[in-house]
Amino acid sequence: MEQLNDTFAAVQAASRKLALLTDDQINSVLLAVADAAVEHTAFILSENQKDLERMDPADPKFDRLKLTEQRIKDIAADIRNVASLPSPLGRILAETVRPNGMKLTKVSVPFGVIGIIYEARPNVSFDVFSLCFKSGNACLLKGGSDAEFSNKAIVSVIHSILKQHQLDTHIAELLPADREATNALLHAVGYVDLIIPRGSCGLINFVRQNASIPVIETGAGICHTYFDEDGDLEKGTRIVNNAKTRRVSVCNALDCLVVHRKRLADLPTLCQLLPASNVLVYADTEAYNALQGHYPAELLKHATDESFGTEFLSYAMAVKTVGSLPEALEHIHMYSSKHSECIITENKESAILFTKVVDAACVYTNVSTAFTDGAQFGLGAEIGISTQKLHARGPMGLEEITSYKWIVEGDGQIRV
Repeated sequence: MEQLNDTFAAVQAASRKLALLTDDQINSVLLAVADAAVEHTAFILSENQKDLERMDPADPKFDRLKLTEQRIKDIAADIRNVASLPSPLGRILAETVRPNGMKLTKVSVPFGVIGIIYEARPNVSFDVFSLCFKSGNACLLKGGSDAEFSNKAIVSVIHSILKQHQLDTHIAELLPADREATNALLHAVGYVDLIIPRGSCGLINFVRQNASIPVIETGAGICHTYFDEDGDLEKGTRIVNNAKTRRVSVCNALDCLVVHRKRLADLPTLCQLLPASNVLVYADTEAYNALQGHYPAELLKHATDESFGTEFLSYAMAVKTVGSLPEALEHIHMYSSKHSECIITENKESAILFTKVVDAACVYTNVSTAFTDGAQFGLGAEIGISTQKLHARGPMGLEEITSYKWIVEGDGQIRV
């Protein structure tokens, strides 16, 4: 524990040095890291393969763990996007002069040190570094043992660029993959300003319940799409397929299709693209009857109570039949994780009601929930999808990992 406290202190000291860097210096480092990621693709993939060999390919986390040449190119593109964005620091959020002549300026500043606890997601190492570095924060990366080789490889690439630019490598520190390091990070009061967990409900709940440091939850994604009485079938078919099959292991993937009873006859068409991806459907009685004979029998199952409120993270989804928009809203309210929810409708009043009533970080009308992503929102990348309401909500980019301070200027004023 004492050794880890020394590490925390070194990271905190490194965070203070970040305040002296110009935005041009920061951007130069980020662009160099992006280039190095591509240049060292073979090395990163070989280390990633060591992690993959230890995991069952049927595990939902396997796809998240897996890196490919294209995924590394995409990661590098995200880093370059972050570099191209305006600095989130030093922005004047408010400015006023009090009657006594005292000038108050509210200015955006870094948090300082941000700890990220994540599971089998090696891309997070690059994403977190780029966002934290751009926003003037040092980062403590606590990856899981599943991605240990991958994370070490990625951080070694980052450190090589920091050294080239004569910067303190403690700006981005990878902690050991053991539980002792997790426990130490959760209680690093005085060293760490914020913790952000990324992973399963179990991980997030553990961090929230055990941390002595402020936590921003990036919750599980139990995502619904409601096909309304006035939904467009062509749009709906494409949206449902994309939301479910684009990438099943991510938190914005579709888990439950809610369909209006008057559109049950269209349910086979709505699901017609899913068998190509072998999507297993857990349908309630009415939906099962509508799909029977039109959907592959081996992929059609009767829903149980457990089918709803499940984040499948695989080629599976539930189907729920409702008789009205209010009933759909009630179902979503009961099972939502407050991540991303969608309505497919041509009725503007229904769309407005849905967006007003649904309590989620991202609420869509006629758009796939697959777009809940920092890069897709124009944030460059994301440090997580916040499902809570305090401080930040939805994809967290640069602005969401800054705080602010008040600068007070005067000419000898004293308070009576």
